[in-house]
Amino acid sequence: MSRQSNLDLVQQRRSRALNTLHTWLLATGSLLILAVSAWAFGGLVALVYALVVGTISMLAMRRVSPRLVLSMYKARPVSRAQFAEGIAILEELARRAGLPAAPVLHVVPSRMMNAFAVGRRDDSAIAVTDALIRRMSLRELTAILAHEVSHIAHEDVKVMALADMVSRFTSVMSTIGLLSLVLNLVVFAGGYQAQVPWLAVLVLLAAPTVGGLLQMALSRTREYDADLGAAMLTGDPEGLAWALVKLERAQGRLWESLLLPGGRIPDPSVLRTHPPTDERVRRLMALKGAGDPPHEDLPGQAGGRARQRRASFIPAIGRRRPDAATYRRLAGLMPSGSIVAEEAAARPARSGALADPAGRPRIRIRRGGVWW
Repeated sequence: MSRQSNLDLVQQRRSRALNTLHTWLLATGSLLILAVSAWAFGGLVALVYALVVGTISMLAMRRVSPRLVLSMYKARPVSRAQFAEGIAILEELARRAGLPAAPVLHVVPSRMMNAFAVGRRDDSAIAVTDALIRRMSLRELTAILAHEVSHIAHEDVKVMALADMVSRFTSVMSTIGLLSLVLNLVVFAGGYQAQVPWLAVLVLLAAPTVGGLLQMALSRTREYDADLGAAMLTGDPEGLAWALVKLERAQGRLWESLLLPGGRIPDPSVLRTHPPTDERVRRLMALKGAGDPPHEDLPGQAGGRARQRRASFIPAIGRRRPDAATYRRLAGLMPSGSIVAEEAAARPARSGALADPAGRPRIRIRRGGVWW
């Protein structure tokens, strides 16, 4: 191995360590918010109870089968006879990512275009809505599946489930604490003596908001890495860029149809669970351009495998926007072989429906997995 290759590996490991540190700092911050909320709610006793309940919940969460989560959305497994190309693509992506077993592909009856992953590295599933399969090209569907496989390979499902659980516990304690405050105020108004710990009140008021912001920041962090991971698995960052643009346009039409005033005003970045699509596309196209010039700009947007001797197939690039040299280095690490044949890449992934047209998810698809 050349001296330059050794330097590249050192830089990749350093960047990956910074990414991991950033992720766990956010997760630790969420846990600290939970601990402070428990202390404000009931002192040391509540803190111990929160620790015990949280530990039991995390252990139970690891034993929850992906099939249980999928059944909540009426997701059905896709057989090889129904969609042989999709199964083959997912198996190849799992092989490239080094997963012990390929995720099981499921379809959700929904008119929304979405996808999510559940489970662990050795027992996982990827669910896509029927609308997404029918509207995406085979190339774009491959990129979406690669994005979800990247989430599974790097245990993002577990990390985000932990953050979600901490956020829910914090909200519950905050609600109970504030109800106790209201009761104290009622007692005080009745002429009885009542003590109101105002510092604890302020903590309980702020805790859910701060915890939610940390959870959203954690989600944005993992999405950037999953985008890069998809590009490293497929060697086709442009395919994911096109899929993101198509998904953004579909969501835009949905909101515009509601005729809400200001419906197209974007949310502030701090309130997003996902990074802005423009920025995600810009990074992907920069990675594409570093390897070879893109065939065409995306409308409305700015225009041997590398996992050997690395624990992760993603050479993480940190939270700051990468420079041109970093993009060139990453482009050189992408595989050259395409998963989808060039003549089949542009055609629709599937023309017919895979899900029962009369089917409806039992609950609104919002959480329960790692989402686009």
